[in-house]
Amino acid sequence: MKLITAIIKPFKLEQVREALMQADVQGMTVTEVRGQGRLIGQDDIYRGAENNPQLVPKLQIEVVVEAEDVARVVDAILHAAHTGSVGDGKIFVSTIATTVRIRTGELNDAAL
Repeated sequence: MKLITAIIKPFKLEQVREALMQADVQGMTVTEVRGQGRLIGQDDIYRGAENNPQLVPKLQIEVVVEAEDVARVVDAILHAAHTGSVGDGKIFVSTIATTVRIRTGELNDAAL
C-alpha cells in the first residue's frame, strides 16, 4: 500500500476531490496547512490579488491506495490541481507498512 500526499492550492480542492472520485478513491483526509517553497518572497496571484506572503495557505490531501493504483491516482491529482502558475504544489508517495481498521481490527488491504 502507498500513501499519496498532495499539497495543493485551496481553490483546487473540489476539482481534486472530483478527480479522486473518478479514480475510485474511497476516502481521503484534508488538512489546512501553511508553507513555503523554493521561491520564498516571490509574488503570487491568489483570487486576482497579488500577494507576497511568507507562509502560503495550502491544503494537504492524503489518500492510501494499493500499489498498482498509484500512477492512476497521482495522474488524477496532477491534472486536477494543475494551474501552470507558481505554487501549484507537490505530490509525495510513501510506502505504508501496516494499516489497521480500528472498528474491526482488519489489516492492510481489508482495512482500506
